[in-house]
Amino acid sequence: MNKMTNDKKRVVVAMSGGVDSSVAAALLKEQGHEVIGMTMQIWDYSAFTAEHGETFGTCCSLDDVYDARRVAESLDIPFYVVNFEKDFQHQVIDRFCDDYFAGRTPNPCVLCNQVLKFDLLLRRARELEADCLATGHYAQLLREGEGFALRKGLDAAKDQSYFLFTLTPEQMERVVFPLGGMTKEEVRIHAVRLGLRTAEKPESQDICFVPDGDYVRFLEEERGSGHMDGEIVHVGGKVLGRHQGTYRYTVGQRRGLGIAWPDPLYVVGIDATKRQVVVGEAQHLLVREFTCLEVNWTVPPPSQPLRARCRIRYRHTEVPALITPFPDGRATVSFDEPQKGVTPGQAAVFYEGDKVLGGGWIEKAGARIQE
Repeated sequence: MNKMTNDKKRVVVAMSGGVDSSVAAALLKEQGHEVIGMTMQIWDYSAFTAEHGETFGTCCSLDDVYDARRVAESLDIPFYVVNFEKDFQHQVIDRFCDDYFAGRTPNPCVLCNQVLKFDLLLRRARELEADCLATGHYAQLLREGEGFALRKGLDAAKDQSYFLFTLTPEQMERVVFPLGGMTKEEVRIHAVRLGLRTAEKPESQDICFVPDGDYVRFLEEERGSGHMDGEIVHVGGKVLGRHQGTYRYTVGQRRGLGIAWPDPLYVVGIDATKRQVVVGEAQHLLVREFTCLEVNWTVPPPSQPLRARCRIRYRHTEVPALITPFPDGRATVSFDEPQKGVTPGQAAVFYEGDKVLGGGWIEKAGARIQE
């Protein structure tokens, strides 16, 4: 198991009610560590369930809290539920809405990890005098020099290092990923061997606070509908139609534009100030350079441009790029070859092989390729 020594430790495990965190807790207990289970209550599903009358495959639901509690009981470990609903509303949901209404496409899972798991929950763990906080993430923290390096999980299909670029060196000293060196199949085998009730539980899907996947409905319930409507404009300047809200669109979108044009059109930009959705042909999606904000380095911050591979969304394959850092926390990313899908609000993460160097939030793209 990466990072954990033979010394017995007190470990708080962030238990989401899924098979991954359940196995993490069980393996740590099996190794003789003092394990404490802790589940974050971040969202009130009662109103949604009562209205819609069904459950969805998301994380952090009431059923997940129940499953986490039952697993903790079966392992005979202490279990606590911590209420972070206000923090989640302010730090994650409000920013999610703000980003969409500002023309960005947010990634709330990164924020949840950054603000809740590895800040608030880690602090709770320290209050319990725990040595570290363990989660079920598929990533690895391996000793390198006097600190730790964040590396991809062994299972390439499940690797979650992209979501963890905000980890600081101080946090990496206190965090453990017991599953980082395993495949998902191996985790399932352990779950069956250990008799965990979550062994066959399916993967969580979609954003936890949008359990039906209808983010437009969610945004309008949070902020109201009937505003942010405006024009759909071709990159050449021609007005092609109207839309009912810029928040309904994201860069790369092709379906649902409701306009006629000789060639397929895609959303290539959103100007929330002008309330414009900008569309163009496929080549207009190509971007050679963009700017990142709030860059966090998991390695000593570089003072000069460096070569790395950049991933601009979770399922994107990293591509070669030149990263130019600035003292104010910004960085520019210049691709060797133009890329599609550079979306403001998403995370850009920098890699050297399987090691995460850092990452930031995509703020804006440079001039799009017109040819």
